[in-house]
Amino acid sequence: MSQLSVNDIVNVNVVLNPLVAALRNFGSLLIIGSTPGVIDTTERIRSYSTLTGVTNDFGGSAPEALAATKFFGQTPQPSQLYIGVFAQAATSGRLVGGVLSTAQQALSNFTAVSSGDMDIIVDGTSHTITAINLSGAANLNAVAALVTAGFSGAATVTWNANSGQFYVTSATTGTTSSVAFATAPGSGTDIGALMNLESTQGGYSAPGNAVETPLAGVEACAAASGLWYAVEMAPVSSLQTSDITGIAGFILAESPARIHLATTSDPNSLNASSTTDIAYLLSAGKFQRSCLQYSSSTPHAIAAFFGIAATVDFEGSNTTITMKFKQENGVTAENLTESQAAALNGKNCNVYANYTNSQAMLQQGVMCDGTFFDTLQGTDWLQNACQAAVLARLQTMPKIPQTDAGINDLCTALTGVFEQAIENGLGAPGVWNGPPIGALQTGQTLSKGYYIYAQPVASQSQAARSARQAPTIQAAFKLAGAVHSVDVVINVNN
Repeated sequence: MSQLSVNDIVNVNVVLNPLVAALRNFGSLLIIGSTPGVIDTTERIRSYSTLTGVTNDFGGSAPEALAATKFFGQTPQPSQLYIGVFAQAATSGRLVGGVLSTAQQALSNFTAVSSGDMDIIVDGTSHTITAINLSGAANLNAVAALVTAGFSGAATVTWNANSGQFYVTSATTGTTSSVAFATAPGSGTDIGALMNLESTQGGYSAPGNAVETPLAGVEACAAASGLWYAVEMAPVSSLQTSDITGIAGFILAESPARIHLATTSDPNSLNASSTTDIAYLLSAGKFQRSCLQYSSSTPHAIAAFFGIAATVDFEGSNTTITMKFKQENGVTAENLTESQAAALNGKNCNVYANYTNSQAMLQQGVMCDGTFFDTLQGTDWLQNACQAAVLARLQTMPKIPQTDAGINDLCTALTGVFEQAIENGLGAPGVWNGPPIGALQTGQTLSKGYYIYAQPVASQSQAARSARQAPTIQAAFKLAGAVHSVDVVINVNN
């Protein structure tokens, strides 16, 4: 029976606002290591939220796990870690099979096979694996060992119980090392399909790599993901000084803003006259986006440093911190002389040190150019939050008119960010000592802690107006800073 549409009477459309860009996580750490056989250069980066996940993949003694232990060991505990890889030694090509479901992992699926076959290409050569008898396999590791025997040394098959995947790894290394997807054999039971090694089963083929420099590894990880903020190297073999300065230079110029972390145990760092140690070189080079900590006995102490900073919630109230005075869990405090401490301070090198009141604490909480760590982290957040706020306004409004009222709308979006920066303790009211901006003069008090000024639209050139550019918006922002030392004078009278 024909019926009239109610839309002819009441027509309702639901319009969803577009998704806006999320704020970056300024507590996310990337540890880049070179332990073979875990993360390949095709995957490049893997995400972790617990130390257990890391140790399941790497064990407890790998450099990546040692650094992760320091990061996750802080109180409160940080939550977001990435681990990346670079090829410090040439790597093998491998085939990573698709994840097997619980049902697919049932041992009975494999022990039912008495004559398994598989066609697969390793290093460009076709291999036909035939007559594999899995009936006596005690577990999936045994299945992998039985299939390995069929390769006659050309490749090794392993079972990863943590991820539920079979891996097939070539016996060779370098750029010619490779393992292609398995294909169905002409006869016998197709064990490639049983092991999820075929192209339609969710796995991938990762070619082998030639040796990469540490810098190339960092560059590759930067290209692979924009989610991480800080990076620390945790290689199998120690890096050269030139490698560290090269990474520091890359991070200094990188966009979006990131920071580079490193630990040094070089005793020359304690010598004020030394000009060859990494602490001196990074300080002399004014590497503002590198942060160094000296520790004579705790590798990856800097991961503990960042683990403390990683828990700052910039969306909260009074949440920003200074790094000085903090206690690092899992890091052995240094017993320093006054001259040694002064040498480290002179080179802008942080240290976790014992004090005479039987307490240990961090000093000084700085980047290698002397900028305080919390200042850099906080202003990186401020820049990102302002960018996201303005972009969200442009995306969610039908349009921002090129009028004074429209530009004021953008300034209002920025106001919300600056108010939050005051709320979280990054900024505070105070005297403006910077150059004049709009009606704000040097020496005036910023009663709100910030001031936003936009030039009138009428002052724009016709070229800028035709290009639909907004007038330049300028802001003054007063940092709250932090107290790092106190003088107390006590006058006593009888």
